[in-house]
Amino acid sequence: MAIDMHVLGQQAKQASLVLRQMDTEAKNHALLAIADTIDANQAVILEANSIDMEDGRKAGLTPVFLDRLNLAKRLQGVTADVRRVAELPDPVGQEYEKRTMPNGLQIRKRRVPIGVLGVIYESRPNVTVDVAALALKTGNAVILRGGSETLKSNMALVDTIRRALENAGFPADIVQLIRDTDRRYVSDLLRLSDYVDMIIPRGGSGLHTFCREHSTIPVITGGIGICHLYVDETADLDAAVEIVHNAKVQRPSVCNALDTLLVQESIADGFIPRVAERLAQDNVELRVDEQAAALLAGAANVQPVADGDWDMEWLALILGIRVVPDLATAIAHIQQHGTAHSDGILTTDPVSIERFLNEIDSAAVYVNASTRFTDGSQLGLGAEIAISTQKLHARGPMGLEELTTYKWIIIGEGHVRP
Repeated sequence: MAIDMHVLGQQAKQASLVLRQMDTEAKNHALLAIADTIDANQAVILEANSIDMEDGRKAGLTPVFLDRLNLAKRLQGVTADVRRVAELPDPVGQEYEKRTMPNGLQIRKRRVPIGVLGVIYESRPNVTVDVAALALKTGNAVILRGGSETLKSNMALVDTIRRALENAGFPADIVQLIRDTDRRYVSDLLRLSDYVDMIIPRGGSGLHTFCREHSTIPVITGGIGICHLYVDETADLDAAVEIVHNAKVQRPSVCNALDTLLVQESIADGFIPRVAERLAQDNVELRVDEQAAALLAGAANVQPVADGDWDMEWLALILGIRVVPDLATAIAHIQQHGTAHSDGILTTDPVSIERFLNEIDSAAVYVNASTRFTDGSQLGLGAEIAISTQKLHARGPMGLEELTTYKWIIIGEGHVRP
């Protein structure tokens, strides 16, 4: 049966108006109900997920996609994130930038929900719960459209969430799922401007481009990460080896994993073989330039860099390595090949640190740390709805505040403008 997208939009809009009336205590109660209900229904959810996993294997999904799809080791962490969101301060209703004008008018801004969010995403069913939790806390209804490979998992999760919402006295239509993988519904969602206030795509560059080109609704883009680390001659090389290893290996299939390592020429002889040996323990394949290749002659899992490799988001145990003469060359490389996601420098030179922070205009810029921290939970936001790499409204992990807008509050005492 065809889905009437206008009905979904109307239901979401109406649910958002009811949700605006709910106070923080009620929203937190609903969040805890969602976490408890998911915990109580783990068997049903994981059974649906196992069917998606088996279908994915039969369809030839890569290990990267299967890792993203798998809820078996993640579901408890997902509900823990929901509970953390319940503990976080509620941004809705916060007032700031208060002032009194010379004429006595009292001016301030108040945070308010955006309204209805349309979220289009691929592969990761945990996103279903993250988005639902963040939307609920910030007073937003949401229409979800997941990938075909996660349909059964998403249906089980959304059914559970909607049941928890109803039991907590909230409209179930705060969270709705497009339960059909026909691509026409993506196009329909992008044109629901009468009901939907913001589109958030989470997926590859093709999805982001499609949304930007076809949406009549504002689009927040991001999540594509070609991430870099630059190691200079003043760095603590013992620490640098472990930082590089963590950034590449800890979870290679995500957007904040390391893609390209840039090494200052003066330390390349000693550092590159060390880091290659460390990465070889986890079977990381290296794509290297001529100078690095000369230092790794005879090593396994080493290939010369090919055209386009510097522009690859690997999402796998593959790392590009380039030797550069200085910081300026490293910065130029990142500016040319990066996606403004997460980039870092490993150094003890304060001048280099300040220059890197000033000239690298990424959503998250690191000094002596792994890029893997670009994550809402790791940065104290609870769950996140996306990693924004654009410059308007929100950048980096989009937590609670990023899912609100504001209104001006002007209070007078019979004021009229002269």
